Amino acid sequence: MKVILDVDTGVDDAQAILVALSRPDVEILGITCCHGNTPLSNVLKNTLRVLKVCNRLDIPVHRGCPGPLLAEKQSASDYHGKDGLGDVHDPDPPNMDILQKRKGPRAIVKLVRQNPGEVTLVATAPLTNVALAVQLDPTLPSKLKALYIMGGNIESRGNTSVCGEYNFYTDPEAAYIVLDRYTCPTYIFSWEFTCRNSLPWSFIDTWLAVNSEKASFMKSIWNLSMKKSRSADYQKEITAGKGFNSCDTYAVAAAIDGSIITEKEEVAVSVELNGGHTRGMMVLDYMDLLKKKHKAVIVKKVDLEKFKAMLTDSLK
Repeated sequence: MKVILDVDTGVDDAQAILVALSRPDVEILGITCCHGNTPLSNVLKNTLRVLKVCNRLDIPVHRGCPGPLLAEKQSASDYHGKDGLGDVHDPDPPNMDILQKRKGPRAIVKLVRQNPGEVTLVATAPLTNVALAVQLDPTLPSKLKALYIMGGNIESRGNTSVCGEYNFYTDPEAAYIVLDRYTCPTYIFSWEFTCRNSLPWSFIDTWLAVNSEKASFMKSIWNLSMKKSRSADYQKEITAGKGFNSCDTYAVAAAIDGSIITEKEEVAVSVELNGGHTRGMMVLDYMDLLKKKHKAVIVKKVDLEKFKAMLTDSLK
């Protein structure tokens, strides 16, 4: 299976990358980096840092967009840390000279053209790179096998603004373009979905206690986020007390093993751009008023036991 990962590497992107790397049947053609959880310069360093821990610096990493198309830049440093990986000192920083010269959107276009009908694109960042790729090549969606997106919301529940999920709110215009122009099979893992499919803390504690270099790395970079995630207010507001929310990892896990999806629905979607309170909110057109032929797959539930097994394998 051939995959491109489009990331804004914070702690959950790091976890998602590890899951993809753990599968011998998955070939990561490239990783494109985008602004988002942390500034692009950090995203690039973080991505290489994750690959270094996994001894996979052979995977091409591409510099993508440093900011949104029109919106103001956002930051998620309160959750991911100022550097995006929990502000854990790296005694041996990766060599930035190994970054590819081809920029992210152009890399997506080239890799898909070289492998028509074979590439699954997984986007766990604001959709700026993905939007610019289809601007460069309007036929790109017809060449993609599928697109998996972590982002958006299905019940107007926001985590950044009143009604805005972080990835979509950070670049609403890009999200609008992607949902409008990508007509390949499209799977969306919304904010509410990730909250309702959170993992028990008992599993997380056992998972991170594994004796491996990868587990030690993940435990260190997640330390800051875990403290916030375990707080009473976060548990009440985000996961209804159920446990740990591993946002980006769901999209990667489902992309490489679709059998983990146990409940879904298909509906046309768009993004609100103008509302004072609703800018960046994903719109679900159950009444077919938008007259869109393309329907996105909205994922509702996954098999958490299979998901746990994938997470466990990723730290071996």
